[in-house]
Amino acid sequence: MDITEFYQTFFEEAEELLSDMEQQLLQIDPSDPDSEQLNAIFRAAHSIKGGAGTFGFTVLQETTHLFENLLDKARHHELTLDPTTIDIFLETKDMLSDQLNAYRQQTEPDSAAYERICNTLKALAEEKGQGGAAASATTMPSQTAVSGPAQSGAMVIRIAGVAADNATSLAEELALFGTVLEQQHAGDVLTVRLETATGEDDIRAVLCFVVDDDQITFEGASETPSESATKASGTEAGKDKPEPAKDDAAPASQISAPSPAEPAKTAAPATAAPAAKKAERAAASSENASLRVSIEKIDQIINLVGELVITQSMLEQGTSDFDPVTHGSLLSGMNQLQRNARDLQEAVMSIRMMPMDVVFNRFPRLVRDLAGKLGKQVEFETVGKSTELDKGLIERIVDPLTHLVRNSLDHGIETPDRRLAAGKPAAGKLTLSASHQGGNILIEISDDGAGLNRERILSKARENGLAVSDAMSDDDVWQLIFAPGFSTAEQVTDLSGRGVGMDVVKRNIAQMGGHVDILSRTGQGTTTRIVLPLTLAILDGMSVRVGEEVYILPLGAIKESMQVRPEDISTVTGNDRVLHVRGEYLPLVELYRVFDIPDAQQDVTKGIVMIVQSEGRSFALQVDQLIGQHQVVVKNLETNYRRVPGISAATILGDGSVALILDIPALSRSPQDREGSHSGHHRSAATLH
Repeated sequence: MDITEFYQTFFEEAEELLSDMEQQLLQIDPSDPDSEQLNAIFRAAHSIKGGAGTFGFTVLQETTHLFENLLDKARHHELTLDPTTIDIFLETKDMLSDQLNAYRQQTEPDSAAYERICNTLKALAEEKGQGGAAASATTMPSQTAVSGPAQSGAMVIRIAGVAADNATSLAEELALFGTVLEQQHAGDVLTVRLETATGEDDIRAVLCFVVDDDQITFEGASETPSESATKASGTEAGKDKPEPAKDDAAPASQISAPSPAEPAKTAAPATAAPAAKKAERAAASSENASLRVSIEKIDQIINLVGELVITQSMLEQGTSDFDPVTHGSLLSGMNQLQRNARDLQEAVMSIRMMPMDVVFNRFPRLVRDLAGKLGKQVEFETVGKSTELDKGLIERIVDPLTHLVRNSLDHGIETPDRRLAAGKPAAGKLTLSASHQGGNILIEISDDGAGLNRERILSKARENGLAVSDAMSDDDVWQLIFAPGFSTAEQVTDLSGRGVGMDVVKRNIAQMGGHVDILSRTGQGTTTRIVLPLTLAILDGMSVRVGEEVYILPLGAIKESMQVRPEDISTVTGNDRVLHVRGEYLPLVELYRVFDIPDAQQDVTKGIVMIVQSEGRSFALQVDQLIGQHQVVVKNLETNYRRVPGISAATILGDGSVALILDIPALSRSPQDREGSHSGHHRSAATLH
């Protein structure tokens, strides 16, 4: 059998185990370690070691073996934990990740780094007085329960589908859990009678890379008085028992039969308990069943669903004029098709949605390491980890968030002495949160640090030749830090001061269809807010007409639509106009001016005004006519044509024509910010048509 086909599964599962291991290490209290956390870390290391051995990843296997031995001593209170030990464990986890990535790329891991981490682990064992970190795995205590209560006694483990050359290595793997009393390999079934205190679930967990769950069966878990006495005296189990018959042809049932010394009454409970566990496990597996599918296949399905939505829209438009009496069944079928297409689209899109927990779990380690490097005390909190976002955006948001978190730690939160002098707690607070806002996701990075320094930003902006004035609003001043090459750091370090970062953050978020804002109060802290669409594939939109052009407004941005009276319109500086709505003055954006559409309705009182919201602000959008609401498939305009200011993407309408999707955040900004965006755009749309 070619085991290379299972490499990818191992890499993915090992990566998840390493991520879980890091989270457990960051949460553990060295002064009073939780046994369940230590057991979970040990299980992860042991599982990775078993898989690495199966696939021949020697360096990864040996490193994990050294690590596993230290963890085993820690969970048996033979090694005392402290912050330095946790740091070494985290460093080892990083090394395991590097080795895993090397094997993923079909290269050998860094030998110098491997030697260095091995020496570190051995030195740690010697320093703690254990000296046996590099001891053979067979010297591990044989009577350890990895987690949870377990019966101490003999159980029979049968593993089906085991080739002869794998039987010995599997038996050796099982020996790590206790003492192998007897083993035999008949046909393709390996049968092992094992004396152990480890539970069935834990044995399954560490064999997960080696065999499938349904290949393993357990029988009996009983304990005789003689076996108990043997364990208590520390002698090798089975010494006082008659040597089992070495008959390879002996039926497996003979192995699982209780010994004469065992009371007969224990046989029934021993059989019933595994049966109950199997039923429990079957129920759990049916509830948590999952299937690994490549992202390429999911993307292909999403593209096909998108085409189906377009086709359904075309059919709907083609049958819109049919007589309901004559074509009642056809129109009923069209309505059913519309509902099914929407349900299918929502179901497929949900497959790509992932919880923000995937992203947030990366940051406790970053905050811990960076705070230590900067000599700061930081309490890190995450909120809304279950909030879901499209997988494509999840992968692209990591780098911008990393930079913003580093920025808050470096520039925002003060050192303990400065915080105490300002009447604050010595430990700063950093919060990473995610929540849904209409059709968008809102991600915020908040700190309770010193806040942005307005005067320093303006001074630096003048040095860089930027056009600024003291009359600028705070929001406009904060936006200056996104200028290329802008930095207020007093000196260049490996963390900041090079003027590279914030402009890239803003550009990357804009490429994802989002925007970033900053809220800051001197002495109280800073909040950086990122707003992103939940998905980039399909959206609910409202089609509007301006002249002969059709545009799509994202439905989540629309608050209301209305017709206005002349007295509701006021002119301010230049030709800019505002709309008075229920005591509030909203900027009026006339789409015919923005996109230079000559045949559009220019009298705002004869058209329709849409009240839309973006970046926390509302504004009025003048259009000629509302056409209707429908789902649209988002097509990347920049890839297929070129970037058009004021336009975020394009879509195909039911009649086969192209409509442009409006970039609401871009339209909400001042006319100066939109400079150059109001010429030739109607010709762009005509070209696409």
